[in-house]
Amino acid sequence: MTNTLRDLFAGLAPSYERVNHVLTLGIDVRWRKAAARTAVRAGGTLWLDVCSGTGEMARELRQRARPETRIVALDFCRPMLEESVARAVRERPSEFVLADAKTLPFAGGTFDLITISFATRNINLSPKVLTETFGEFRRILKPGGRFVNLETSQPRLRPVRFFFRAYVRTFVLPIGRRLSGSNAGYAYLSRSITEFYPAEKLASILKEAGFAHVRFRRFLFGASALHVAVK
Repeated sequence: MTNTLRDLFAGLAPSYERVNHVLTLGIDVRWRKAAARTAVRAGGTLWLDVCSGTGEMARELRQRARPETRIVALDFCRPMLEESVARAVRERPSEFVLADAKTLPFAGGTFDLITISFATRNINLSPKVLTETFGEFRRILKPGGRFVNLETSQPRLRPVRFFFRAYVRTFVLPIGRRLSGSNAGYAYLSRSITEFYPAEKLASILKEAGFAHVRFRRFLFGASALHVAVK
């Protein structure tokens, strides 16, 4: 599954940001900025954006970070990481690491902050695997370090949930296919959106992974959620 996903995202890399902005009508940009504002409150001088993709969250963090803060952008897909490097050339440099989120190449207690945005669905191979991966994130956080997770979610109200899923089927899937040229890519992404956990379930998985002080905030009636957890 990992190799299949890597190949899928390699094909999406050149158009990934543009297509996602179109599909969300630009709302994902506002959500990511809100997540970055929350994340930087963690303080510290070493931050990791995991499953960084083309680096949108890393760039949001960079804009808000103190000059001495080091930001590491990590992804398992080389073409995605190359896009991230190319888009970051005009900013204070971040550091880039090619690695899998499930086996991070860092010592325990390394980072003050870990972020992930709209990629948790891609490491959710099963609740067990997701719990173990969150445990890996917790391992490399310093005591008191924060994990900030921005992801699609499931609206609580049934009518809203119905229209949300209908939007994904009738707009995200066909338009994503047309703009990206990838049938498999947006078939997978649309399916992962409708099948992902409600905010409460994701909070319970974070607690099971050993995180404390887990809280979350919903956006757009629950179409996405921002979780914050502490080691």
